[in-house]
Amino acid sequence: MVDPFSYTRQGQAWHYPGWLVEVPMYGIYQATGPAGLNLWTAAMTTLSFWFIWRTMRGGIFVKAFTLLLAVIVSNLYWAARPYMVTFLFTSVYLFILESFRRMQVAGRARDLLWLPLLMLIWVNSHGGFAVGFILVGIYAAGEIISLLDRSILHRQGLSVRDFRRAGSYVAIGALMLFAASLNPSGVEMLTYPFKTISIGALREYIQEWQSPDFHSSAAQPFLWLLLLFIGIIGASPVRLDFTDFLLMAAFLSMALTAWRNVALFALIAPIIIAPRLAPLAQALGERFGFRGVDEQPKSSLAGIYWFLLLVVIFIAGINIYAQCLPQRNWTVFRRTLPVQAAAYLRAHNFPGRLFNSYNWGGYLLWDLPQYPVFIDGRTDLYDDEMIDQWLKVVKAEPGWESILDQWGVRLILLETDAPVMRHLNEVGWRLLYEDGLSVIYSR
Repeated sequence: MVDPFSYTRQGQAWHYPGWLVEVPMYGIYQATGPAGLNLWTAAMTTLSFWFIWRTMRGGIFVKAFTLLLAVIVSNLYWAARPYMVTFLFTSVYLFILESFRRMQVAGRARDLLWLPLLMLIWVNSHGGFAVGFILVGIYAAGEIISLLDRSILHRQGLSVRDFRRAGSYVAIGALMLFAASLNPSGVEMLTYPFKTISIGALREYIQEWQSPDFHSSAAQPFLWLLLLFIGIIGASPVRLDFTDFLLMAAFLSMALTAWRNVALFALIAPIIIAPRLAPLAQALGERFGFRGVDEQPKSSLAGIYWFLLLVVIFIAGINIYAQCLPQRNWTVFRRTLPVQAAAYLRAHNFPGRLFNSYNWGGYLLWDLPQYPVFIDGRTDLYDDEMIDQWLKVVKAEPGWESILDQWGVRLILLETDAPVMRHLNEVGWRLLYEDGLSVIYSR
């Protein structure tokens, strides 16, 4: 596949693993508009946490409290993006791997065969498929370290079943590698995650790839979860085994390195916290005479539960209908997107290439396809070379004019507060349009 959307990378090979989810997402948009994509995001999120709930151990209140905090932590990253496939499949992988770890019968290793099948979908849906390999690697390493601990430090005998369990992870990892190679780009796709994280501009300028800022209110729920995580591990009588430690260390490191990984840490944390919080909550309950609650509701309350469920469905239906109204969607778009500026360019059809905002690139190639973009959010395609050039122009750094000359740019569409805006009038550019959100200049 080659890029058809930009003039800076037009015709260049573009290997992107999102086609399998983006095609149905486009179908949902065509049928229902943005509201349908929001509903898709809600369904993916709900299903993800359903798997985490099934994976967690502990009383219902402990599980509910821990899961609710994890939901709050991860909600900043819920969006109609292929990333939601990684969010869901991470929870499914955890469910399968945790179930296998707790099983005492080695023959149930066949349950792990779901992982290569899921990888076949994952690798064709989002570049986060590398998380699947990280998870399997962690569980394999945890099993092997546990065997060494029992054999060398505690001098316990090991059975064939013990080695078979460790071998199951290795065999499944090999099958996953084969499955990950079954995509339009072949084995080359295996390098995609490494190429993406090696782009320096991601870490320098794009917020979701930067470390969380704990001074911001948005990071506070993550900080609460992290403190709870540390406190429960220190106070609980339940020992932190090798696999749990590796999970915690790997995904906490990822979360502290990049904002986007906080959501994945929010999936891991409840699984480790809940079983260690449970004995502390039980001791506290006994201290105050709390006997707990039945997992199964009483039949006499079934009617009330069904009534409340119908009320929720009714309210949700009204909200979904309201979100489907086109005028409401465009009202929301106008707050953050250059809707009116794009309409102005479309109406006047000015000739020449357009230099555009990075944040608006995706919107422009959708709403204004007659103007190929200079850049958009596909950082894996543009790499540091084009991102650095774009930044040099926006910041009006030395050499910015020569970059516009090099690419034959005749139109500029940027945010009103872009630093380069203070210099355009001085070097022969003419203001065409301004609306408080966006500005258009021409040579």
